[in-house]
Amino acid sequence: MSKKVVAFVCIHNSCRSQMAEGWAKHLGSDVLEVYSAGTEEYPGPKPMAIEVMEDSGIDMSAHTSKLLSDIPKELDILITMGCGVECPFVPTKHSEDWGLEDPSGGPKTDFEETRDIIKGKVLELINKVKRGEL
Repeated sequence: MSKKVVAFVCIHNSCRSQMAEGWAKHLGSDVLEVYSAGTEEYPGPKPMAIEVMEDSGIDMSAHTSKLLSDIPKELDILITMGCGVECPFVPTKHSEDWGLEDPSGGPKTDFEETRDIIKGKVLELINKVKRGEL
């Protein structure tokens, strides 16, 4: 089976989409080619997002915030994080919005909750790909 190209997209590519990229690379590298991006420039991932992922054993210290122009133009799967982001047209076979609240500005527990929700959604996505549903 060839890998599915997936991108997780948010406005700043600084928190939720970064966490999703981290989980997908860690858990699904056998079936997914993983990217994340934002629709607006941002200086980099939020330190608390990096910290809570590190608490789960995932190193995102080398991650940078990227724009849509930095990732492949054609995707198999496009996941938006629920930021109300209007993506420019991106050719994709499947897209969905995960409707996640942005934990930015909240306590560490908000970031941990978001991290855990994203892990579950990434696992569901990987299982759908493995079953040939996507």
